[in-house]
Amino acid sequence: MFTIANGIILKGQDLVASKENIVVDDAKIIEIAKDAKEGKIIDVDGAVVCPSFINGHMHIGDSIIKDEGYGLSLSEMVKPPNGVKHKALANAEDDELIEAMKSSMWDMVESGTTHFIDYREGGIKGIKLLKEASKDIPIKPIILGRDDNFYGDDPDLAKVKKAIKRILGIADGIAPSGFGEITEEVANLITEECSKQGKISSIHVAESESNQMESLERFNKTEIEKGLDNNFDQLVHITNPKNDDLELIRNSQSNVVVCPRANATLNVGVARLNEMLDMGMKPLIGSDNVMLNSPNMLRELEFSLKLMSVYYKSYIDPAKLLQMATTNVCAHNINNVIGKSCIEEGNSIECNIFKSFSKNPYLNICNRCETKNILYSINKRSIV
Repeated sequence: MFTIANGIILKGQDLVASKENIVVDDAKIIEIAKDAKEGKIIDVDGAVVCPSFINGHMHIGDSIIKDEGYGLSLSEMVKPPNGVKHKALANAEDDELIEAMKSSMWDMVESGTTHFIDYREGGIKGIKLLKEASKDIPIKPIILGRDDNFYGDDPDLAKVKKAIKRILGIADGIAPSGFGEITEEVANLITEECSKQGKISSIHVAESESNQMESLERFNKTEIEKGLDNNFDQLVHITNPKNDDLELIRNSQSNVVVCPRANATLNVGVARLNEMLDMGMKPLIGSDNVMLNSPNMLRELEFSLKLMSVYYKSYIDPAKLLQMATTNVCAHNINNVIGKSCIEEGNSIECNIFKSFSKNPYLNICNRCETKNILYSINKRSIV
């Protein structure tokens, strides 16, 4: 048992700031109160206690080719099966992939991330490689698999069904790349089986303007409309929404993940975060491909804070931005798979304790803090 004392606690899903103590027993928060004290005392002296980070979207496998292909188009970089990434993954040795993924996971742990949602290439083997890489690291990967049988204009649906069941037997869900590679029949098979098993279905949509225009020309629907029509739990990017796309998402059960640094690196646009937040949406935020960006959520937060301000000429609420990297997951039905908790009595302890530089705890983290300013990282897998 121990007490985190004299900190500024960011409590609940809304990260309400208050100066209180947190008593922890057997990795569970048993009390939050100003005068609560039990066991060993960790006096943090005004530091900010924030839920640990969740990286809402990653491709950790391409850790083996950091910064390769810079300046190429989105399709040249990441479109299967001939993108730079996919060729590199196909030619990589298992040990090379495992070591590269381990390195990226330790980078995340050191910068305060305890959970990440990974779009896992390589079928069953790719899932097993990530599980092997993560087994001794205090981080939880949420693994969304895929299979080569999903792709093409005329896939063998019997093989697709078998592949879906094999993947869901060992993964947390399924995430095909995009509608440019799969048919709607395959999409429906994926989402129906994921829903039946209580697992996550996710897909990239509207990452580029060209993807949206192609979808409209071929199907008279945006990629976002297709994602919603096919009942995907999670839509990634939505960088280039059209017409009433955002309104459709707001009125759906799907959640959104934005990746501002990756969109900037690939020159495909700026997510309409200010508008989403004004609409009451609760997006997650992710760093996307490790080949493009470091998986450091502090860098993602600072970049997004300033990009939204200059691009939309309107300040983004730093508290809501921080929620995107921490507690917004609690508002979505994927939370039962991820198991991420906010700081509340009865929840598991999952927090970072940041050195305080300013009176605004949200800007303190989003605008000021670096990895070296994390005084403690405390979670149920590794209490430091």
